[in-house]
Amino acid sequence: MRHTPAVGLRGSRLLAALPRQPFERLRPQMRLAQFPKGRIIYDVGDEAHDAYFPLGGMLSLLSLAGDGSTVEVAMVGIEGMAGIPLILRGGRMPFRVMAQFQTHALALGARAFRAEFARGEQFHDLMLRYAHTLVTQVAQSAVCNRFHSVEERLCRWLLITRDRVGADTFLLTQEFISQMIGAPRTAVTMTAGRVQRRGLISYRRGRITILDTRGLEAAACECYRVVTREIEQLLAA
Repeated sequence: MRHTPAVGLRGSRLLAALPRQPFERLRPQMRLAQFPKGRIIYDVGDEAHDAYFPLGGMLSLLSLAGDGSTVEVAMVGIEGMAGIPLILRGGRMPFRVMAQFQTHALALGARAFRAEFARGEQFHDLMLRYAHTLVTQVAQSAVCNRFHSVEERLCRWLLITRDRVGADTFLLTQEFISQMIGAPRTAVTMTAGRVQRRGLISYRRGRITILDTRGLEAAACECYRVVTREIEQLLAA
């Protein structure tokens, strides 16, 4: 991770939802953090020393099983932040946080975060509403992984990735996707082939391109719409 001096970027949609005064109060205490693809930023049980507000790229929140296998329970892009214990005062990370793509983010230290949160003003309200949105996403992931087909989950995951990254093309291996959606690699291979034959995506040598967004939305489960609606309500409030 590389840090640079304080920055004034408002590429974070979450921070952009703040009024000017609290943002200007926080801006001098922020720094730019950059993470390469695959970098583990926090592991389960780590102390949350910084809150990270992505400006580009995407972070995955991963739940770990006893055998070391993982499943993704939430995604964090420019609409959110990583470091939920700082809001809930839990102290330790309940999930592994990993950069799913090369990601740059505004980092705010725990002391500065808690000081602004303790003021009980706009930042406090926004962070609590974001925590509710994140809990909704985690709960919806549990429903999705239990009741929805591999195809529905794959389409949902690709759409959310597209929304977070802001691009229709990204590099992803089938092994990686299988870990993210909690499905065997063979099932992901067969499902991706079916989705490609229907003209919804193009998949070649680890490069996925979404060709038909509306078609993909129709094939995805309702979890995509539930999570998207929660995020838009958060940022519009």
